[in-house]
Amino acid sequence: MEEYRGENKIILRGQTAEVPVRSHQNHGVDYYLVPLRVPRLSGTDDILNLVTASPDPELWTPGRWVSVQGEVRSYNNRTGTGSKLVITVLVRSAQPAQPEEGENRLVLAGTLCRRPTARRTPLGREICDLLLAVNRSYGRADYLPCIAWGSLAAHCGGLDVGDTLRLEGRLQSRRYHKLIDGEQVERTAFEISVMNLLDGGEEPAFS
Repeated sequence: MEEYRGENKIILRGQTAEVPVRSHQNHGVDYYLVPLRVPRLSGTDDILNLVTASPDPELWTPGRWVSVQGEVRSYNNRTGTGSKLVITVLVRSAQPAQPEEGENRLVLAGTLCRRPTARRTPLGREICDLLLAVNRSYGRADYLPCIAWGSLAAHCGGLDVGDTLRLEGRLQSRRYHKLIDGEQVERTAFEISVMNLLDGGEEPAFS
């Protein structure tokens, strides 16, 4: 397969779910965490965590519709027990939007850093789990969990560590229950649902 430079772009449109909360400071700039509610056509919502610098309180009012362009980011949260991969969207630009259908589209290019895992759902649907390393500047990378379905899952299941991949998809949230100390605890997972695989020079459905 062709080698791709790291590519990472996401476009979202949805409603601010909560007031922004200060997350951290980097190079003297305060960054805030704000959840965005993005409706799916199925009627369910994805709640995606955005990170934005010095947010405009008027723009990020709960319930207000916002259009966002940014990048999908990951980091390991080592607080508490073990290490947890946290997925957020770093906001590069944001503006008010009209209330309408949600939008959730991304394009990523990177390298597989873990052997793909092919499996079937309880309903018999073929899926494949992938972990894609997407390079940033300065030698860093984001490690992003992806899931492919059907014929795409069959194709991705034949790939290996070190193979490069360029894809279109959407960032989704999924609730699940985990047994901890004998109790069922609700957790939320974030993953990229792969919609299409792209050739190196192929333009995605958005640019």
